Amino acid sequence: MPHINDKYDFVISVYIVYKGQVLLVNHPRYKLWVPMGGHIELDEDPEQALYREIEEETGLTGIEILSSRPSIDQRGTKFLPTPNYMDVHEANPPHKHICMVYFARAKNKNHRLSDEHIAIEWLGLEDLDKPVYSLENAVKFYCQEAIKVAQ
Repeated sequence: MPHINDKYDFVISVYIVYKGQVLLVNHPRYKLWVPMGGHIELDEDPEQALYREIEEETGLTGIEILSSRPSIDQRGTKFLPTPNYMDVHEANPPHKHICMVYFARAKNKNHRLSDEHIAIEWLGLEDLDKPVYSLENAVKFYCQEAIKVAQ
């Protein structure tokens, strides 16, 4: 989806964990290993974007989002899962993304590679510093945190 606004757009990213490994993709435009994610479209809320991006980019189903939300019923109100973190990062300078970062747990490793990426891999803690991945510090941090939360 193209940018909606000139300076900032809202996006989601999700670090999916399975048995101590986190799923990352090699993104061709950024030439980086990153989590799944993308723009929150004009007709959806962050939770809808989260599940849409997971399905589009991995094919995984039955994902458990590892965050909280109120468990009360309120007519006319949909409570959204709380992001584990939020950040603002450069997308195509000077354009930036306001990112809602989620952690999730997969029930299996049966993912697929989407047309959007060059590669997709499960990485363990021992892989995060390998030069072949050249992970940015924020991605390493989020991977480590997601693995802790998913235990």
